[in-house]
Amino acid sequence: MPCRDRLGVPYEVTLDLYRDGLPYGTVGERCGWFLARLARVIADARADGGPQAGEWPDPEDRFPGGEGELFAFRYRSKVDAVGGGELRCQVRTLPSWVPARPRRRGAPLGEWQVVRRAFLEAWGAGGVGLRAELTSGRLAVFVDGLVDDAEERLGSGFEMEPNSNRVNGAVRFSRP
Repeated sequence: MPCRDRLGVPYEVTLDLYRDGLPYGTVGERCGWFLARLARVIADARADGGPQAGEWPDPEDRFPGGEGELFAFRYRSKVDAVGGGELRCQVRTLPSWVPARPRRRGAPLGEWQVVRRAFLEAWGAGGVGLRAELTSGRLAVFVDGLVDDAEERLGSGFEMEPNSNRVNGAVRFSRP
């Protein structure tokens, strides 16, 4: 959903969450620039020459930064009422034991394999939550989709404005 200035010109976005076609929550007031920046740093982290390529050989395990929260968008109101929704993403390292096959006498019993995944959680205004476990590639597709949608919504608003300079990449790049 576009955020508009006093003249009605869209300049940023807020996310309206929907579940099964019904409104679920409103979060992330003016979050478009942050999402565009996040899309860039996820792409950089996934790159073969990126900073995490040595530590995490599989690009699907590469996320910006260490473990912890990548973002948290919450509902904001003028009176800071709680309960309008939340969208957050945390990166976690998940170890799993893989038994050796076939097992021979004296051979190791198995090994630990470690992967990293993003947990995307959405909480609606009614308190119902949803969770998705994503690789870095799937998170990149999700965030890029949000940014593309924001670009489309902001771009369509600028076409209608008299005396405005429509800027491609209004979210990805700063406007004059």
